[in-house]
Amino acid sequence: MADRYRGTIYVGVTADIAARAVQHREGKGGSFTHRYGLTRLVYLERYDDITDAIAREKAVKKWNRAWKIRAIEEQNPEWHDLFDTLNM
Repeated sequence: MADRYRGTIYVGVTADIAARAVQHREGKGGSFTHRYGLTRLVYLERYDDITDAIAREKAVKKWNRAWKIRAIEEQNPEWHDLFDTLNM
């Protein structure tokens, strides 16, 4: 999640990305995302196994900011909100 182009970034994991994105957009997703207004879904990776997803989240959280920005911009160069592209 992000607040704007190259703004504050939050990395998380969920079994239901659409529902979790709605929570963040409504300010109910968590204190960090609420405090910084992180409502824009700018990057996602899908995994069939939650264990794999959690391992990836932990790894990405350890990345430096430049690596996170590079990953986002490889998938979403304009930092568009991907929420509307989710098949809910």
